[in-house]
Amino acid sequence: MKKRAIITVTSKQTKNDDDVVESVTPGYFYRKSDIYYAVYKETKISGMDGTTTILKISDKKLLLIRIGKTTAKMEFEENRENVSMYNTSYGTIELKIDTIKYESEVTGDGGNVTIDYRISAADQSPQYTKLFINIKVQ
Repeated sequence: MKKRAIITVTSKQTKNDDDVVESVTPGYFYRKSDIYYAVYKETKISGMDGTTTILKISDKKLLLIRIGKTTAKMEFEENRENVSMYNTSYGTIELKIDTIKYESEVTGDGGNVTIDYRISAADQSPQYTKLFINIKVQ
């Protein structure tokens, strides 16, 4: 059963304490088999208006899927490097994601996911980033 939820996504580049991006968005939360789903619509503020984000959360990994004006499929699994194609109206970017640490404390009532990872695009130096996701069921 889908439940209404407030989904907070905070991203912080660990080398720069001032570089924090946070989005607080209403959405839906539910469980299907052993996977939790958090689904929300992006806003103009995020720069991805017209895009729906789906977070597939399991004990071992998170899959971030974007559908709409921006499309992407980004996988975060501890000690694993993944390549993702991030498609925007401005073009496509190849992203390399190296997940250093993944923690999921999600139950049927919501919870938290914390991910430490390095991300790089097109031979640029990797950016060390921390992603924090909080799901509050209403």
